[in-house]
Amino acid sequence: MPVLSAQRLRKVYRDKKIEVPAVRDVSLVLSAGEVLAFLGPNGAGKTTTIKMIAGLILPDAGQVQIVGRDPHRDSRALRSLGAVLEGNRNLYWRLTCEENLEYFGVLRGLSRRVAHQRGKALLERFGLTEKRKTVVQALSRGMQQKLAIAVSLIHDPQLLLLDEPTLGLDVEATQAVKALVREIAAEGRAILLTTHQLDIAEELSDRVAIIRQGEIVAEEATPELIRQFSGSAYHIELESPLTGDRLQKIDALGVLVQGCTLTVPDSSLLYPVLDILNPLPLLSITRDEASLTDIFLKLTRLKA
Repeated sequence: MPVLSAQRLRKVYRDKKIEVPAVRDVSLVLSAGEVLAFLGPNGAGKTTTIKMIAGLILPDAGQVQIVGRDPHRDSRALRSLGAVLEGNRNLYWRLTCEENLEYFGVLRGLSRRVAHQRGKALLERFGLTEKRKTVVQALSRGMQQKLAIAVSLIHDPQLLLLDEPTLGLDVEATQAVKALVREIAAEGRAILLTTHQLDIAEELSDRVAIIRQGEIVAEEATPELIRQFSGSAYHIELESPLTGDRLQKIDALGVLVQGCTLTVPDSSLLYPVLDILNPLPLLSITRDEASLTDIFLKLTRLKA
């Protein structure tokens, strides 16, 4: 059974009798231990979809199930859901770390004693024990984000919604949060990640789903999606420009030569080129590989 199954979700908003479709037949499936990056430009329907998954907005059509339960019909489904909202909106800034964990634990149905015990363990795990009596507003941005993730885990959910988990963090804090996301997924939790930091999405995700104008326009394993949009050319960087007989042979193969850089248009030519270059020193050999940013921009800028 998948942790999350969202099937053919639709949502239409009405403005002065004009219907504005926000989400059109969106389906997402997420398994235990999997990180799905759910990406889209502003206004694409991403937030509406997430709110339907979280039980905050009733879909006009379609169905959501979290561990086999519909969050719109069975409140027990929400006990399997945790969320980290952009800007740490799931924290009370005037409460301490300890108080936040205990409060949200009780809110999620735990006894005060169990909430306190789990909170203590999470503070230790996330390196926040020394800050347990510190109010949230006095913490660094990175510590606030760690605490927000800890709060989302207090009731041991199987599905985690992460909204911009590294936004505004410095390099060290970003690395710490990325490591936590990997750990959480390795524990068997399913993670739905939304972010505009596409390098983070590329690094952390197992799969990518891209939404544009309310519709999913791509859904694929992250490496496979990148492979599909990558070229077949290779770039060879030499220590010094080619001359003489080697240059003529390289030109004859249809290889583009620009100073010390050679662009080999097809992989079948790579080894013949290397044979010609041998034993010249090479600085690097790289393949044309698309980034998730390239793919996102290409797909979201297409006309509907």
